[in-house]
Amino acid sequence: MDLLLFLLMLTIPAIAQILVSSSYGKYKSIDNEKGIAGFEVARKILDENDLKEIYVVETKGSLTDHYDPKRKVVRLSTEIYHGKSIAALAVAAHECGHAIQDKQGYLYMRFRSIIFPVVNFATSISYFILFLGLISESLNLIWLGIILVGSGLLFQIVTLPVELDASKRAKKLINELEMVNNSEQDSVNKMLNAAASTYVAGVLSSALEILRLVLIYGSRNDD
Repeated sequence: MDLLLFLLMLTIPAIAQILVSSSYGKYKSIDNEKGIAGFEVARKILDENDLKEIYVVETKGSLTDHYDPKRKVVRLSTEIYHGKSIAALAVAAHECGHAIQDKQGYLYMRFRSIIFPVVNFATSISYFILFLGLISESLNLIWLGIILVGSGLLFQIVTLPVELDASKRAKKLINELEMVNNSEQDSVNKMLNAAASTYVAGVLSSALEILRLVLIYGSRNDD
């Protein structure tokens, strides 16, 4: 059982990553018919939603795109910022979806921001606590470590609706602003759905990790 859980933990995220990589690789090579770059897509969506104060800036790296709620900035990787592909259009719209969530006070986004510092600290020390529990043979410390690991799963569960909602908003905005034709809209949807699968896979993988730890150390408790 332990081996099966371990294999699932490895294969589920890997399959999701292959799916998103193949989709991104496919759609970054297909230009949208209107020839609009990621920067233009983001700027238009933000302006149409009364978010003219939010900057759209270029950032280094590949798929490092994100919305910064503290600085009120949409950061797009070079390939997305300048790109005129279906992928660039979809990713830029998705990040703007987060900016709109922030403006509207989207519940899950607000909750995620509140718990982030606590979860970040908890997960950073979780395996250290587990290690201390093992060497001291303290089941209390071991279970505390598992609970701290579980806080990361909580964060991922809260993050999931944030990401799914941003993609849903992106699809709707792209359609309403007539940025693509019907066939391109279908491609945008596939690209965003593939990206969403990585978050689902992350939740499943983390849940399996928690289950594996509980099975391992729960058996010790029974002894």
